[in-house]
Amino acid sequence: MPPKMPPKNRKYECGNDKRKKKKKIEELIQSQVGALDKFLIKESQVLNESHSVDHIDTEILDNVSIENDNVDSVPIENDNIDSVLIENDSVPIENDNDDNVDYDIFDPRNWDRLQPKLIDLLVTKGPKRDNSIVKGPRDNWNRRFTANLYTRALANGEKCDRDWLVYSKELDRVFCFCCKVLKNGIGRGQLANEGYNDWSHVGARIKEHELGMEHVKNMTTWYEYRQRLQKFQTIDKTTQRIIEKEKDHWKNVLKRVISIVKFLAKHNLAFRGCKDKLYEDNNGNFLGLIEMLAEFDPIIQEHVRRVTTQEVHVHYLGHKIQNELISLLGSAIKFEIIRKIKQAKYFSVILDCTPDAIHKEQMSLIIRYVDVSSTSVSTEESFLGFLNVNDTTGQGLFDVLQNELKELGLDVFDVRGQGYDNGSNMKGKHQGVQKRFLDINLRAFYTPCGCHSLNLALCDMANSCNKAISFFGVVQRIYTIFANSTKRWKY
Repeated sequence: MPPKMPPKNRKYECGNDKRKKKKKIEELIQSQVGALDKFLIKESQVLNESHSVDHIDTEILDNVSIENDNVDSVPIENDNIDSVLIENDSVPIENDNDDNVDYDIFDPRNWDRLQPKLIDLLVTKGPKRDNSIVKGPRDNWNRRFTANLYTRALANGEKCDRDWLVYSKELDRVFCFCCKVLKNGIGRGQLANEGYNDWSHVGARIKEHELGMEHVKNMTTWYEYRQRLQKFQTIDKTTQRIIEKEKDHWKNVLKRVISIVKFLAKHNLAFRGCKDKLYEDNNGNFLGLIEMLAEFDPIIQEHVRRVTTQEVHVHYLGHKIQNELISLLGSAIKFEIIRKIKQAKYFSVILDCTPDAIHKEQMSLIIRYVDVSSTSVSTEESFLGFLNVNDTTGQGLFDVLQNELKELGLDVFDVRGQGYDNGSNMKGKHQGVQKRFLDINLRAFYTPCGCHSLNLALCDMANSCNKAISFFGVVQRIYTIFANSTKRWKY
């Protein structure tokens, strides 16, 4: 009688059970990969706010143990993300170095603090790799990162690119782009969180991760989200269009308001009247022009309708916005004048002091320079504003002038001329402003004011006349000369 053999530990009762199990695994994998192909070719459902995909059956796949890492699957093609053109105006197409962002959005270290708009930009462009890094630094076990991890070898011998895998040189770790950026809650594994750097087992870990259900969901989300951003088919498409339309409306309203402000300022007209409401008497030139434009311009007409029906409370027609726009326009003009002065390099200063309505001393500053910004070179005199003066002595006035030139970014040593009235605190050769200036800059040639000198000459002539008729005759003669003159002082 033959000896009794020990019983074998069989995993399957028969070969048919083994084939059924393998077939079931293949069908599940093919169904999930087929879902990716569907999203790459056809339109699909709109993503919700958390970028989740609900149609993938996760319970069935979680109950199935995948024993073979080389299960046949369709490779995920690597799109050329950098060449994608975005036609959607709602998606910001910005440079990597955005003025409002002080960090690199393509750095995996910053992916946890990205704003929604930056996530849209990152999803559209995809991760960026430093292809110059072929191998990373060695760890304690003499292992390191290699660029071969970016390529996946399939069971049929083909190779595909793992476009979701990113290596951080600063952290010496690899990350899963889609799982870290588009994860819902806390992701599983180090690839979706702090990064993976166990280079001894990185190959097996990456294979396990890319076959996981969570990774497949995030890959599907990424591909669909990117496609919808490119085609402007996001769930908030209608809302975004309304927002863009409203933005354009307010931009056009502000353009017209600014044009009115420029017109009134250019023609030296008063802005406000006795009242500050539309369609009331004596409400000023500004509101009067708004009312006039509302008869012809549909944008102002719609804006006035909203204001009169109290649909909006912020209408940009009040005195505060007028003052603010005047200030902004004045700053822009001053900036342009300073640019021309710096371009000419050398300039002259003209000062004059006078008390205002409340008897507060103020000093006007005028810069004379050669305008070389255009094809026709010309000499210009530009008024830069009034300066508050508390000390009217020569030293006090010079300190105010020197501080103002410093704030404007103009060099005192580039001054080649100075002109003031004939007051002792201005033209004094010992303690006047012109002497203080010459002590610092010997090239600042002083010239007295011609109008003020003429005024003093007329006063001396009037005082020397013994008869009043002679005085009035001189005054009439001087008036006739100035009335027939075509020259004017530019202040």
